[in-house]
Amino acid sequence: MVLSQPNPNRLEPDRKQDPQEAAGSRALKRVKRSHSHPPPGSRSKGKEINAQESENEDPTSIDLDDGLNAAPNDIDGIAREYARTGKYKRSMYVDAFNLALDIVLQDELQLFSDEEQEVFAKYRSLEYEPQFLYVRLFLRKTSAWFRESKLGYYDDITDIHSACQILQSSKVAFAESENCITTLEEAANLLNLEELKSMAKEAKCAGPNKAELVAALKKASGGQVGLGSKGQLKLSFDKNGNYITRDSYFVRKILEKTGPLIRLNSTTTTLFGRVHLVFYRSSEWTEKSLTTVILARTQRRNFPDYIVSRTSNVFPTRASLLDFEESIKLQSLVDEILGNNGVVTNEGLEEVKTIFEGIYEKWKRLIAEDQAKKEVNKEQELERLYLRRFSAAWVLTRIVHKGEHVLGRLKEYGREHEVLTALLAQRGYHSARRGGWYQRKALIEEHYMAAVTLPKNTSLGMNKKLWLRKALQTCEAGLQDSETHLIYHYDLQKRITKLEPKLHVSKRDQHDFGHTRLAQPSERSIVGEIQPGDSSVGKKTTWVDKAEGGECSVEEMCLSRYRAEGWKGFHSEGGIIKTLFAYLFYDIMFLYLPNVFQTQFQMCPLDLFTDGFYPARASEINHRLVELSNGGAAKIIEDIDREHRERKTCVVGLDWSFSKKDLLEIVDRVNLERDISVLVEIL
Repeated sequence: MVLSQPNPNRLEPDRKQDPQEAAGSRALKRVKRSHSHPPPGSRSKGKEINAQESENEDPTSIDLDDGLNAAPNDIDGIAREYARTGKYKRSMYVDAFNLALDIVLQDELQLFSDEEQEVFAKYRSLEYEPQFLYVRLFLRKTSAWFRESKLGYYDDITDIHSACQILQSSKVAFAESENCITTLEEAANLLNLEELKSMAKEAKCAGPNKAELVAALKKASGGQVGLGSKGQLKLSFDKNGNYITRDSYFVRKILEKTGPLIRLNSTTTTLFGRVHLVFYRSSEWTEKSLTTVILARTQRRNFPDYIVSRTSNVFPTRASLLDFEESIKLQSLVDEILGNNGVVTNEGLEEVKTIFEGIYEKWKRLIAEDQAKKEVNKEQELERLYLRRFSAAWVLTRIVHKGEHVLGRLKEYGREHEVLTALLAQRGYHSARRGGWYQRKALIEEHYMAAVTLPKNTSLGMNKKLWLRKALQTCEAGLQDSETHLIYHYDLQKRITKLEPKLHVSKRDQHDFGHTRLAQPSERSIVGEIQPGDSSVGKKTTWVDKAEGGECSVEEMCLSRYRAEGWKGFHSEGGIIKTLFAYLFYDIMFLYLPNVFQTQFQMCPLDLFTDGFYPARASEINHRLVELSNGGAAKIIEDIDREHRERKTCVVGLDWSFSKKDLLEIVDRVNLERDISVLVEIL
């Protein structure tokens, strides 16, 4: 929560931007994109669903890896074609898809086998309409069946059925037809609720919802022989002389209702997904790989201008790419199970544990191989810090970290301690988590390990003392570790001061952290009244706003009380500090450095969240801190706001909902040099 009293003497600056000043003095020419060009009109009568779904999305809420996407160099040419003719010669979706393929095969062809290159050749040989249909279906749920009658790309495809047949032909084999559907359950799921009720009525079964209707239909089919024309049971045969069961009868009836169907071949979609994984340099798995390009092309996301330096050694071998792809799919599955709300069933925990156990030995092998490599020089090591995120070892380290958390939830403390020891033994992967690993390891040693491991001829009391001593050593090691970030020091120090009296360490030999101890913040209690009758389990509590009337959250109630006293405040959960960092270090973040901008659609450099960010820009950052201490923050904020607010440029951490006036008032009243310095230290 940030509070400040209004300054009546502050005047809002109102000067126009000098065109020469806006042009800048960089010697290197910046790469420009087509964001400033007007987007084309809708090509498919409201069917361009991927761009439309994100129309109201807040660009500041994008996950970091959503910004690590690329656009090919000749997108400007497409934009110029639009400016000249008023329309794109081809669909922007097809252009983005094809150019991604072109660039990957031009620079990183060695990552794909001869058989895969034959698939690419098949795609290139397709006419425009089958290409367009494939790309549009690729952007949707690739594992789903689609009815030809509902595809509706009438402006781009003159004959939908013909385009589907080309993709489904044995020569191309990019898609499957309804002939692949053989089970009643798969067929029944193609129907909507009303259609399913009609089919269930014919089978003389019922159910309140779709799931129960499908189950009832399956039960009614029961493998009985076919129905005659008047409903009576009789033996029926198909043209091959096989019995027609009720199962196959209902499947045929359902397919008659749906009409021709199409579904993309999973092998082909996996391959093109791999192409986009290489192209976009993404460290998260997604089926919506072209979304960022389309949003930028239609001006729904605008990215900063910077110099792109794309390298071809992100994935050194085909095997490393396949390992990385497999790893991020597992990571996506783990994240899906654990979710964001922390509510996980025991079955979910066991499933994550199974995944963890399946990759643990492979992770240890990859870590051992990496540690055995000799570092050539410091510059290469700094580059490796952020290129490691594209290795299987990086992704598996995160899965192991999640697995360690699950082991703790399952109270398997001995195994968790073993995994934490292994995580701390490696260097170079997820170093920012090391402080947390030390904390957890020390806690387990203090409270659980004595009962888990009890050697022969050792009393429980002696074993407890042994593990208390190990916990103390773990905390000391954590404080001495240069990769333990400052934010973890306080908790490690606090545990040391608690452990030493338990171990009867003499006063003279006990640690004294008085010189690093943080000042105790002042406390103020605000008493409020909960909204009458608001006691539902699981529902967020609402409070009575006595100062301004109505009901509100507890944070708004406190802010309302402060406003009544003349203060101005925000409940931002760190959002203001991150926004100020993005404003004040914008030019430093997007400074040209080799290889940190692999694509044209990044919200930050690749090394921002690594320990290589500060050393690579130490001079610029230190000069900026001096500038801030001399009162230069206001001018920097005004310049960045004037240049980027209208476009709402996507920058990691920057929340455009904060007004320039509020930000200027805040920097006028807080110790900006101290707060930003801490944020730089954390980064």
